[in-house]
Amino acid sequence: MGDGAMGDERMAPAAAPRGRNGVQLGLLILNQLLAGVGVATGMTLAAILVTDLTGAEAMGGLSQSSSVLGAAIAAVPLAGLAVRSGRHVALATGYASSVVGAVLIVAAASTGFVPLVFLGLAAFGVGTAAGLQARFAATEVATPGFEARSMSLVLWATTIGSVAGPLLSSTGDDVGREAGLPPFVGPFVLSGVVFGIAALVATFALRLPRAGHLESDAGAAGSDSRITAWSAFRSAFADRRGRLAILAIVCSHTVMVGVMVMTPVHMTGHGLPIALVGVVLSIHIFGMFGASPVMGWLVDRIGAPRVIAMGGGILLVATTLGIVAGDSMTLIPVALGLLGLGWSAGLIGGSTLLTTTVPAATRVPLQGATDAAMNIAAATSAALSGIVLGIAGFAGVNVVAMLVLVPLLLAGVAVARGARQPVA
Repeated sequence: MGDGAMGDERMAPAAAPRGRNGVQLGLLILNQLLAGVGVATGMTLAAILVTDLTGAEAMGGLSQSSSVLGAAIAAVPLAGLAVRSGRHVALATGYASSVVGAVLIVAAASTGFVPLVFLGLAAFGVGTAAGLQARFAATEVATPGFEARSMSLVLWATTIGSVAGPLLSSTGDDVGREAGLPPFVGPFVLSGVVFGIAALVATFALRLPRAGHLESDAGAAGSDSRITAWSAFRSAFADRRGRLAILAIVCSHTVMVGVMVMTPVHMTGHGLPIALVGVVLSIHIFGMFGASPVMGWLVDRIGAPRVIAMGGGILLVATTLGIVAGDSMTLIPVALGLLGLGWSAGLIGGSTLLTTTVPAATRVPLQGATDAAMNIAAATSAALSGIVLGIAGFAGVNVVAMLVLVPLLLAGVAVARGARQPVA
């Protein structure tokens, strides 16, 4: 795949999906709302739960690492399941795995068997992989030209659930303690129930096409079985625009996870209450998803590369504020809000560029491989963040996150230079 195959194409404006596709998009939005509640309610206190169980602050980062690693392992198999049986089957499978994960986490905390909590967090993270793949499902039920905005609407739906989730964590913890559960476990009970509902909706209400088998792609999609995820990834990464799309997704997610996962540990370490942690994370998650329709609109108007560049700049500002924030309850919420906003621009810009500028035959395997790479990088970031926090504090975590943006910057410069070169 050469640079010419991934030309600087912008999507033309189009009407919103209607009829059956509109109904399926609406159900996707509902399911994302539920998934947002499920993920955010449990994971808000995951690092604190692991720190409490192990007595080691540095172990807190392994909570997010386990969850993200579970998402990474599941990304390619879920993409394959989406091709064989439909996106709705892949979503239902991912959400059901999160239910199992929640049960394992509760059992681990109740028995004190620490290894089981990491296994549970890995299973819980599969729901995150499913939720992220829902953004690609949105593009497959969209009318041509509406792909970025359909994707952004599905991500936006996560706003309500994800903002409510951290606020529900404190209530879930209180209810869990009253029921005799260990501290910080109650939110996972709530998460398990919500993910169970999401799995039922995906199983009995959603009817999405098999990924890569839309009528418009039927001719090319037949070769999907002969293309592996990692060969598609290598081919895309060899192209300047493909490399920019992949790095926008991977770097944005890695920076976001690395800083976000240590924020609760940093705040509680300074004596700030859990309720306040929930408020800050709600601001962060609102930044991630609240502006996603605007990001989708911007992609359609000015192109994905410019939105990616904007996201990189916002992440740079966020990590700079994180370096100087200390325990300031003025700077920390601002930094976390911008962190989420930069992630939104990078993910939507990168995902749209990835989806709309590669051949249909490689699209689904490439989506799965990119999500796997994104989650592997983020799992590594989360694990190292706990160590960095212990050595260099919250400022050090943000310095390392800032360095992750360097490959994205270089990829953006390469694309910009290529765009200025005359076509031979």
